Amino acid sequence: MTEEESRQRRRARFEGLAHVVVEPLYRYLLRRTSADMVDDVLAEAMLVLWRRVDEVPGLGPTSGSLGPTSGSLPPDPDDVLPWCYGVARGCLANARRADGRRLRLVERLVRTQERQSAEGADHSDLHTALAALGALDREVVRLWAWEGLAPRQIAEATGLTSNAVSIRLHRAKKKLAEQLVRKHDEPSGHKRDEGRSGQ
Repeated sequence: MTEEESRQRRRARFEGLAHVVVEPLYRYLLRRTSADMVDDVLAEAMLVLWRRVDEVPGLGPTSGSLGPTSGSLPPDPDDVLPWCYGVARGCLANARRADGRRLRLVERLVRTQERQSAEGADHSDLHTALAALGALDREVVRLWAWEGLAPRQIAEATGLTSNAVSIRLHRAKKKLAEQLVRKHDEPSGHKRDEGRSGQ
């Protein structure tokens, strides 16, 4: 079997699997999380299934696409769904952990702002951290944190894909958190030279 034939066969197997499992996985996730998270988690689960299509129990070598010339049979849902539910469950757990980290970061930012307001201080640390981001990353963070938009809505507003927004948002939040933690952990009046100004 040539490499191209192997690729086509793998794709056919995934398409046959997807045809059988997409709707059940969608219903599974819809019963367990908010509607605005379902599409992202389902997309992640399908990506995992694509990567691991050769590991799916019950997806025999003859399972594949349902095209008229393929001669392939669709996989039996009873054979493939339990394992696929496990994949969706893992993706949902990952999404919830990421959401928890996002909420904790927001709470930390809010507490920091409230403390600074109570002390009569400005928000220079937060603004400096934001300014260190690229213009597009800064806009993505602002749309998420200040306007309350979900990644798919940010994608619509910026012209990016939802996946690109999620990646940018994840990296930007990580950078912000690192900068704010570093700033917070520095002894007062004894700032380290970071080697690069955020101004």
